[in-house]
Amino acid sequence: MAFDIRVKLGDTIRLQPRDRYRPADGPVVMRLTGVRLITNRPESDEWIWLEGVKLNRDGTWGDHALVMARAALLAPGPR
Repeated sequence: MAFDIRVKLGDTIRLQPRDRYRPADGPVVMRLTGVRLITNRPESDEWIWLEGVKLNRDGTWGDHALVMARAALLAPGPR
């Protein structure tokens, strides 16, 4: 099992519902504070836990968030 993700803690990312596992709301914008790799997943399901702080619609920082997202979202670009 290999993960090749590129992310900098402190980056702000936007997650669409299709990029999240069981989304309960619409798109989420969050500032990343942590990434957890999921090692007990089936090989065909490439998900990672993203930790961060949600950005509210009014531009203020909100609650802590823990979101399961597709690993491909943070995959490196073409080399």
